[in-house]
Parts: sequence; structure tokens; C-alpha cells
Amino acid sequence: MHEPGLAKEPGLAEPEDTAGWPAAGTKPIHALPLAEVSKAFGTSLHAGLTDAEARQRRAKAGANVIAPKKRAGKLSLLLHQFASPVVYLLAAAGGLSLSFGDWREAVAVIAVLAVNTGLGFFTELRAVRSVEGLRALGTRSTRVRRDGHTRVLPAEDLVPGDIVLVEGGDAVPADIRLVEASNLGADESTLTGESVPVDKSVDPVAAQARLAERSSMLFRGTLVVRGSGMGVVVATGPATELGGISRLVEQAAPDGSPLERRLQRLSGQMVCVVLTVAVILAGLGIATGKDLRLMTEASIALAVAAIPEGLPIVATLALARGMWRMARKNALIEHLSAVETLGATTLILTDKTGTLTENRMTVRQLSLPSGQDDQAARGLHAASEAERLLRAAVLCNDASLGSGAGEGSGDPMEQALLQAGRSAGLDRATVLRDRPMIRKRAFDAATRLMATGHALGSHYLVVVKGAPEAVLAASRRIGDGERDRPLDDGGRDLWRRRVEELGAGGLRVIACAERTVDAMDVHPFEELTFLGLVGLEDPAREDVPEAMAACRDAGIRAVMVTGDHAVTARSIALAVGLAGPRDRVVEGVPGAGPPGGLEDVAVFARVSPAEKLALVRAFQERGEVVAMTGDGVNDAPALRQADIGVAMGRRGTDVAREAAAMILLDDAFPTIVGAIREGRIIFDNIRRFVAYLLACNLSEVMVVGLAVVSTLPLPILPLQILYLNVVTDVFPAFALALGEGRADVLRRPPRDPKEPILGRTQWTRIGLHAVAITAATFAAGAIARFQLALDPASVVTVTFLTLAFAQLWQVFNMRASGSQLLRNEITRNPWVWAALLLCTALLVGPAYLPPVGSVLGLDPLDWTGWLLVLSASLAPVVVVQLGTAVAGATDASLRSPLLEVR
Repeated sequence: MHEPGLAKEPGLAEPEDTAGWPAAGTKPIHALPLAEVSKAFGTSLHAGLTDAEARQRRAKAGANVIAPKKRAGKLSLLLHQFASPVVYLLAAAGGLSLSFGDWREAVAVIAVLAVNTGLGFFTELRAVRSVEGLRALGTRSTRVRRDGHTRVLPAEDLVPGDIVLVEGGDAVPADIRLVEASNLGADESTLTGESVPVDKSVDPVAAQARLAERSSMLFRGTLVVRGSGMGVVVATGPATELGGISRLVEQAAPDGSPLERRLQRLSGQMVCVVLTVAVILAGLGIATGKDLRLMTEASIALAVAAIPEGLPIVATLALARGMWRMARKNALIEHLSAVETLGATTLILTDKTGTLTENRMTVRQLSLPSGQDDQAARGLHAASEAERLLRAAVLCNDASLGSGAGEGSGDPMEQALLQAGRSAGLDRATVLRDRPMIRKRAFDAATRLMATGHALGSHYLVVVKGAPEAVLAASRRIGDGERDRPLDDGGRDLWRRRVEELGAGGLRVIACAERTVDAMDVHPFEELTFLGLVGLEDPAREDVPEAMAACRDAGIRAVMVTGDHAVTARSIALAVGLAGPRDRVVEGVPGAGPPGGLEDVAVFARVSPAEKLALVRAFQERGEVVAMTGDGVNDAPALRQADIGVAMGRRGTDVAREAAAMILLDDAFPTIVGAIREGRIIFDNIRRFVAYLLACNLSEVMVVGLAVVSTLPLPILPLQILYLNVVTDVFPAFALALGEGRADVLRRPPRDPKEPILGRTQWTRIGLHAVAITAATFAAGAIARFQLALDPASVVTVTFLTLAFAQLWQVFNMRASGSQLLRNEITRNPWVWAALLLCTALLVGPAYLPPVGSVLGLDPLDWTGWLLVLSASLAPVVVVQLGTAVAGATDASLRSPLLEVR
């Protein structure tokens, strides 16, 4: 089909004659001959479909859209707030109070539920709306041949059988079988993981060809980087390859986050304990002849005392603050618990293209005839051989460079060649002024070569660029400085070995050659002079090695999962410090897993979307908490299945962002490390304020329980307990949640995924602290009753205020063991001091505001009463701190930090 010489500009290929092709039989679309494609879809390559036919097919096939993952509505988000056993128990207590006519307690319980529900609902709604705004899809248009005319239509109007025209820069709107192609190349990295554009042609491929090898097809979600073409739409919407991956995304159904599971387990345990204790105490009271209503009220008080109503509020606010802090650090969180989940990560499965690499090609190495390799990374110089090679690469080129980064157009590999030439002082515009282009033959996938013709004085210069094997086969001489010498078979073997060496280093290799002629009617691919090789790569991001080192310090394993070739993937893994020389690289994921297991595999290459999904599940079955990073459509199912999916916000596709739980707005791998640190801090803070709240609530249970068992009057009323739990306990707990964390948080191994929020050490401390607070409360009540001779209402006021202030000072017992007594993470936290001031006002005020004091059952105290309250409430924190100091001096084993689980 091609003439011997170079085609005149622009050199577009003529449509091939499709007559005489064999019958297609049952071959898939990519294996069909051209004539069978048009017949199979009942369309005309020259006229396209009629409008009437398009409407009929639209009614049958539907719009060319892939439905996004269904977003939870406001009602479902609201109902989600009630899915907690703590809420159920509180609601039951409120209903029981109402049945006995205690409307104040019933209203108070309902108010607590309303506050907790409102905070959780609006926080989650804000997170959802933030992600929806980021993921808003824009409307795309495409050129379609309808009724014999070329029109620009919305991409969603495409139907199977439409004839679509594409050119460099177009996003492919549907799955298309090519019928015309001229120098056509597509970037399919988001779909297949291949980092280099794929050459496209009209020729059918083998029926069993993998997705990345179907050169006769264009796929929805990919990008045309060069050339032009025309094709028949063979699939739209959910029927496309992209639609198939979206279905995999929907099939991936991860469980709740580790934090959610732990909090649910803790809530369930508390409910069981509360119900058991309440039933036992009520039974004992009734058996000893006490009034049924009195025992019911005591049981309600016990239930209210045992449940830390502020826990869900503080947990929601703590996670929300973590989300907002991460947003300021370029990480957008969709689900509140995702911040903590990343902190619990034990394994990161990371994509390569655009995540570990810059997703752009650059010249890394020149292999010259003299045998010396010019390292492009050190700056190119104008030595004769390097200059000659780079000049050829600049002349035989279809791309263009802008004045700034990211402003060029064309094939990324050709842009990289132009950038290398510019670095050596060979700007394309200047070079073309000296050697103007007069002919060009576009790159041909069959010959794997491209040629351009240039005027050079009274002669002409033919420049050829392409696959090294093809250029070597067409070369008869080799450029060696000022003199060229013959190239024999031995010389070709030497260059082939150089090609293998560069390829083994993960480089993409092209070759350049030239020929000076007297006329342009010669064949461009004969009698060439070989100039050398150019090695290109998608370079590793400069900030990744440091982030990988931080992951290792944090005890987190990183594994690359990519659709790219094994050699390229291994090279990048070694460059960024993800893999060592002894780590294995495995191609694909066999059904039974890779031989030898998963332990020493650092790279999984040539992995399909379904295999990525299976790999995530395999690691999860081994007990790993898996974070999956990625930016492509092919990453979406695994992002959805992972414990936390991390998508790239700049380079990431809409499908990947839709599937992820966290989006990196700057695409920077170090942001993941920052999120890991934030997640660990948040879990530590959650553990700290949970221990604080439970110590406070356990002291209330002990106070109520001992009073019931000993037949004493209740020293604290149910409504007062609710006031403490919702109003005063919440602020110190939230202040603890705002802690900045310890400096060594990333220098300790990840938590065991099965580790509870509270271990034996925490429960022991909680019990001891609660006993101290309970003893102080009863002691204050006894002194007020028998020594100060206060009336019953004033005694209750003393015991209430003693318990309340003792709980406030309990915040200082939350410092880590080994920290200084007066200067530690608690005393340096300004939010703690603000919370103490606010809570003091909330405790002192009601006693002197008659309406509020009447509701809470509080009376004003004189100075002796306040002296008793302050001295008794300070006693527990003094005793605990003295006990900690003595224990630390006598037994080092008791100095385990508060945050250590035992």
C-alpha cells in the first residue's frame, strides 16, 4: 500500500480495501476483519447510522454512561446514626422513665440522642458532599458520522454501530473497533497499567489476545496521544471494558473499618455488662422488699451511669477533626473512620504509574557508537556523537513542547526526546530552520519505523527513528565520530546486546539512523547509518524513597501491583527502595497464588483488574490491614475492596476516586505517610479519651451500685449523671482527642489488627482510678452528712460536685507513664485547660441559677461545702500520681505507657 519514497505532508494513510476478507465466524470483535465489523453492527463506514437508527439503538442499549456508585442518601445517613446498642439501651431507659412519669429524665435522654445523632449526621454529610464536589463528572463531546455528515454530539448519545472519529488529545468515549488508523497511539495506562502508549492499527489480532494486546481496539476511559483514526462503536456504557471493571468495583464489599468494628464490640460488651448488673441489682432489691419503682429508677440510673453517652460524640468529632486536618494536608477523606484505618495499616499495595513514578517519559541514557554511554541525568553535552543522535531524534518527531512543564502535545516518548534535545541546545524550531522538513512517513506499526526528509544544502537528509531491531536491520553503516564505518552482523549483535542491557535496566529503547541522498525518491528504510540508542523511562518520583523509608520505620510493608512489564516494574521498585535485590517479582497472580507464597514478593507485574482484587482479598485473609493506592480505572475494584483505598486526585480517574475512601489531592506518596501518622495519633487519642470516659462512668456505676446494695440514698441522681456524661465529660475527652501525638509514633510497629481498643493495662488503670473517685465521693458525702450536718439536698449537691470535679482532674491521670509530672502531653495541651475552665463554669453555674438548679436538684453551697468538694475531688488524682511514682520506682514492669495494650 505504501510507495517506495516518503509521503507528502501530512502523510495520512489511505483507507484500506476491505473486500475479500474471510468470514468472521464466532471471533470476538478485536479479531474480526474490517468487512465483518460493519456487517456485524449494521452500519456504513462512509455514512454512519441514520438518526432514526440511532434512536432505536439508544432505546435498546441505553445512554452511554456508567452509573456511579450509589451514594447513601440523607435518610440512610440519619438511620445509620441509630445503629448502635448504646443508642438502643438509652432509648429503652428513656421510654421506661417516661412510663413512670419521669418526664425530665425521658426528655434528657431524648436530648442526648438528638445531639449525638445530629453531630454524626452533619459530619458524615459534610464528608460525603465534599467528595461529591470533587468527583463531579464533566460532559464530554465526540465527533460522530451520522447520515453521511460529521457531527459533534455528547458522548452519552453514542450507540453501538456509530462511526466515531478521533485524533490526538481526544478521550475515547466508548469501546471502538478501528477501521482507519494513521500513526494512531493511545495511552491505556489507566486501564491496563502500561506506562507507554500503545500503537494502534486496523489489523485484527488473535482472539485470545489480552486487553493490552488488542491493538485493533480503542477503549473507553483511555486517551489518544497521537495520530488520527476512525472506528465503529462496539460497546457503550456498562457493556464497555470500563463498565466491566465498574461491576467488579460494586462486587467488592469490604467490611467496616477496624475502628468501627472495635467500637461496636466495645459498645456491645458494655450493654451486656450493664444489663446483667442492672438485672442482678434490681432482683436483689426486690427480693429484700424494696419498692419496685425505686429499684427501677435505680436500674435506670445505673444504666445511664454505665454508658458513656459522650463516647460517640467525641469519637465522631475526633475523626472529623482528623479528616479536616488531612484535607489541609492534601488528603480528602470520604469516611471518617478512614483516617484511623490508614493508621492501622500493615500493608500498602501501591500502583506504579503516576504513584511511584511521574507518569511522564524522560531520556535517561544514550548509547553511542564509541561505546560510551552518556548519562542524561547528569546533563547532555554537545559532543559530536550525542549531538548527531539527539538531532536525529528531534528532527524525526511529531510532538511539540510548550514554554512550560506540561504544555507539550503528542506522544510522551517523543516529547521526552524533544526535551532531551532542548537540554543539549538543540531546540526543534532552530534545528528545523537549518534542515527544513519536506517529507514525512508516519510511524507504521508494521515496519515499526518513522522517517522524515529534510533539505540540507544541495542534498537531502533522511532521518529514521523506531524499534532498535528494525533500525539495525535497515542500517549498513555506523556513525563513529567524523567518519562512518561499515556495520556487519557482528556489530549488529553487539548493539542487540546493548538493547538487552538497557531493557534489563527497565528502559524503553529506540534507535535513530540517517542517510544523506541526492534526491528524495529513495526508499527511506535502506542503506542507513546507525547513530545509536536512546533509553527512556518513566522516572521515579523524587519524594518516594524517603516515604518508603518512613514506611519501613513504621513497620509497614509496601508491595507494587502494576499492569506494566516485570523488568520495568522491578527497576522502579529498586529505585524507590520498595524492593531489595533478593525480593521476588511475579508476573500475574495464579489462581493458587504465586509459588512460595506472598512473603517475599515485592512486585506483582502484568496484573489484571480481577487479579488485583483477588490479591487484596488474599492479603486480607492473611490478617493484613490493606491500603491500596492507585489512580487508574484498573485499580478501582481493588481500591473498593481494600480496608482503605487511596486514589490520586490529580491523575486519578473518576472511577478510581469513586471507589476510594481517601483521595490524595497532590498525588504525593509522602502524603500517605502523613496520613499514617495522623491515623496512629487519632487511635492513640481515641484510646486515651475512651479510657478517661470509662473511668468516669465506672466511678458513677460504683457510686450508684454501692448505694443500692448498702440501702443508702442515691448520692447522685439519674439526671445529674446524664448532665455529667453529656456536658462535662465530653469537653475534657474532646480535648484529649486534640492531642498532637508523640514524636515516635512512626517508629513503632503497626498494631495487631485484632488488638482491642482497651487491653488489660487500660482496664486495670480504669478500675483503680474509678475506685479512687468513688471513695472520694462517698467520703465527701459522709463528711457533709455527719460532720457538716447538711440537709439531704445539700449532701447530694456535695457528692455530685465532688464526683464531677474528681472526673475533671482525672484528665491529668491520662499522661503516659514515664512522662514528667508537670510537663507532659496533657499539660502542654491548651485544649485541656480550656475544657477545664468551661466545665468549671458549667458545674458551678447551675447551683446558683435557680431554674437550672431546680431541674438538676442542686443547692448553693457555702465556703465550707466548696472546701470539702475541692479537697475531696483532688484526692484521687494526688493518690494516683503518688501511686504511679512509687510503682515506677519499685517495679519497672508497671511503667508501661497508657497507650500500650497488655
